[in-house]
Amino acid sequence: MAHHILGPKWGRYYVGPIQMAVCYGVVIANALLGGQCLKAMYLVVQPNGEMKLFEFVIIFGCLLLVLAQFPSFHSLRYINSLSLLLCLLYSASAAAASIYIGKKSNAPEKDYTIVGDKETRVFGIFNAMAIIATTYGNGIIPEIQATISAPVKGKMMKGLCMCYLVVIMTFFTVAITGYWAFGNKANGLIFTNFLNAETNHYFVPTWFIFLVNLFTVLQLSAVAVVYLQPINDILESVISDPTKKEFSIRNVIPRLVVRSLFVVMATIVAAMLPFFGDVNSLLGAFGFIPLDFVLPVVFFNFTFKPSKKSFIFWINTVIAVVFSCLGVIAMVAAVRQIIIDANTYKLFADV
Repeated sequence: MAHHILGPKWGRYYVGPIQMAVCYGVVIANALLGGQCLKAMYLVVQPNGEMKLFEFVIIFGCLLLVLAQFPSFHSLRYINSLSLLLCLLYSASAAAASIYIGKKSNAPEKDYTIVGDKETRVFGIFNAMAIIATTYGNGIIPEIQATISAPVKGKMMKGLCMCYLVVIMTFFTVAITGYWAFGNKANGLIFTNFLNAETNHYFVPTWFIFLVNLFTVLQLSAVAVVYLQPINDILESVISDPTKKEFSIRNVIPRLVVRSLFVVMATIVAAMLPFFGDVNSLLGAFGFIPLDFVLPVVFFNFTFKPSKKSFIFWINTVIAVVFSCLGVIAMVAAVRQIIIDANTYKLFADV
């Protein structure tokens, strides 16, 4: 869209790099979160185990290394279906467990106050906005996919409604029940709140912890592979020989090397910098805010050229300016938080 509306350079040097950075950032974040879930499963079996987080990130990276060899988006269709089912399962499990724990007599004390000084709170607001943009920004994907064939208008609305239905069933339920049960102590990975820090025992049965983390690991692996695929497609358009068959030695070897290299790099970064929330906020500030909230309204004004006296022109302009400023501030807040956490934790920290 940027290529055709704004010109080839905008597509190649602005939108394209942001999209690729977002896709690769999601792979890194999923590798980290997958490692955290594997570690939680390990601690259920071996409560006094000595394995570190980075070791589990590497194990998850090995799983991605295998799944990354699927040749195309079409070959991922069954993995996508499984991913949706797993997303619904672990979201329902997390919400049910939060309600169960919140009603227990020995439930954690609920504190809903906002902690920190004024500076921390202000930066925290912009950091949270960036995380929200990352979490809910995927809503634009089915809306864009609906434009592939006519009629566009009705299908775009159906795609958007479907996406928000999934969002309400998953993100909203987990966020609301998790915050109700744990207040400001709710962690980025809500499953970690299911452990009673005082007794070092879980509020729920250990088999439940193991199962819900297994659902999450499998779903994260599917999501990571999907977000890795656009990068693979672009790189392979350069290194592959279109005159040869897809599974010829000439095309298979470069594909295997490039895909493996990118998975290894993502795994190393995830193991070195285990700050999941910080990665999410940086992704939102740098990628999802401009792609979801700035560029669409700019594209509209450039394509349909509404009168500069019209309401739609000015509301689109205001949205673009406000979210551009928000993106810059959120990026500063995200980098600030990464620096703070980097001073708190060392490389390959076991968090």
